[in-house]
Amino acid sequence: MARKPGANVPKARKKSGSVPTATGRQVDWMLIGAVVVVIGLLAGLAIYLVPKFNEKRANEKDDVAVESVSEFVPSPQTPDPSDGIQGVTKIYYEAGKHVNASQRVAYDQSPPFGGPHDEIWATCTGVVYPNPLRSENAVHALEHGAVWITYNPDTASPEDVDYLKRLVRGEQYLFLSPFPGEDKPVSVQSWGHQLKLDSASDPRLDQFITALRRNMMPGVYQENPQTAAYPETQATCTAIPGFDPSNPPPADEGAPGAGAVPMDGGGTNPTPAG
Repeated sequence: MARKPGANVPKARKKSGSVPTATGRQVDWMLIGAVVVVIGLLAGLAIYLVPKFNEKRANEKDDVAVESVSEFVPSPQTPDPSDGIQGVTKIYYEAGKHVNASQRVAYDQSPPFGGPHDEIWATCTGVVYPNPLRSENAVHALEHGAVWITYNPDTASPEDVDYLKRLVRGEQYLFLSPFPGEDKPVSVQSWGHQLKLDSASDPRLDQFITALRRNMMPGVYQENPQTAAYPETQATCTAIPGFDPSNPPPADEGAPGAGAVPMDGGGTNPTPAG
């Protein structure tokens, strides 16, 4: 008697825990369950380890930042650490040449960082000014040891501006304002010193601040080795009558004009430090 095709082929046994699909294949739920458990364990491990990794990276970044500026702390051996910062412009300016609120100065630098200035200083207690400042007030704050950070509102990125605001806000002897038309997105000034940058993330920004904010070391200028990095080492940055940090004198527009006070202070009378 002829055998029917496939008569001696044993039927496949069903695996425990499996379910037949429409195609006849079996779904192994035990295997799927094991995979889900492994995925869950990996996810839990990632949730635990990723924050730890990010925290470690942040700490390492902070350590690097501290190391990168520690060598720029002024000392008797290195009275002006900014000499080691690439791109810093350094000029010796005489102090105490004051103008009144109606006068302008024909500054030799933009933004200016020394020379004749208004007898009233800009408040420099970590103020973030939303509008451009009158340069004559700002330069007087530099004479008090402050660092003035400016940015070009047309070329500085929003991220850079936000970073600068966080950096300055509430910090003594720092202040920030826009300076339309400056030739770099970011510029940082102390008395007699300036550094222009393409980005606020440049490490030289922190190095400059470390080196020059309230740097009282003598020996900074060859022209006058007895002086510190800034003239008025005992001066304050707090608000003074005549300058309201919430409504400061606005920046002058246009060229200073023929009647502007020259950089040598001609036509002005030096006044007592203040």
